[in-house]
Amino acid sequence: MKPTLVILAAGMASRYGSQKQTQSFGPGGETIMDYSIYDAMRAGFEKVVFIIREDFADNFKAIFEPKLKGKIATDYVYQYLEAFTGGRPVPEERTKPWGTAHAVLCCKGKVNEPFAVINADDFYGSDAFVKAYRFLTGECNEQTYSIIGYELKNTLSDNGSVSRGVCEVDKDNNLTDINERTSIFRGENGKITYTDGTGSHEVSEDSLVSMNYLCFAPGFIDLCEEQFHVFLDQHMHEPKSEFFIPTATKNFIQAGKGVIKVIPTSAVWFGVTYKEDAPHVQACINDLVKAGQYPANLWA
Repeated sequence: MKPTLVILAAGMASRYGSQKQTQSFGPGGETIMDYSIYDAMRAGFEKVVFIIREDFADNFKAIFEPKLKGKIATDYVYQYLEAFTGGRPVPEERTKPWGTAHAVLCCKGKVNEPFAVINADDFYGSDAFVKAYRFLTGECNEQTYSIIGYELKNTLSDNGSVSRGVCEVDKDNNLTDINERTSIFRGENGKITYTDGTGSHEVSEDSLVSMNYLCFAPGFIDLCEEQFHVFLDQHMHEPKSEFFIPTATKNFIQAGKGVIKVIPTSAVWFGVTYKEDAPHVQACINDLVKAGQYPANLWA
């Protein structure tokens, strides 16, 4: 069964301040997602599932359906606060989505094959899709998942702090732990630092990090459902708490259910967290087009 590409596009873009998922960056008006889908198709993917907000669905489909029709199969999943809460009333103070692992859970019933998960607003590079497809059609099973790993120093923004899942691996490059650092940046002393409730901490530049490019067998969705109810028991009344994919993968390892391989990629990564990142992203894409890695108009 051919694997599916799942794109997380339901975020509220609170730091960026607009619908960055549909902003044009390429010379032909392409979004970052267009390049991900193009790379996925070249690697062998034949279906893409978009996780979006239902109130944005018509606008989203109007942008993507005309250019993707006849090129790759598409489907849609809506992430909303009441989904999979077991009938529990959602606290009034909760306004943001429950997090990326909850978004994957919303794919239950729609995705029944091995799948890769990526962010809508990150450029991952063609090598990442080739390696993901190779893993999903070969080694992937319910006891073996994977993360496409990027070097931390190549994933920072000059315009503010970012969130990164910092990986720890064993000698076989199997993940032993992953820690979600929600405020990580290069300090004035040149050192990469993250802050948490206990203060500031340095982290190695060469650390492999998860940029939310992960590969799973379909049973991971059931695992997310099981863990989401545990999350709700503990954090439902914390308005800013989120159920992250790194949390679900860490629990998968700690429960002895299997291994998660960290697959290093040589691909160039860049993303849009802040509005100030946009010119850099546009310049990087233009350079790749000039180098012949992408056509000037992806879908012409």
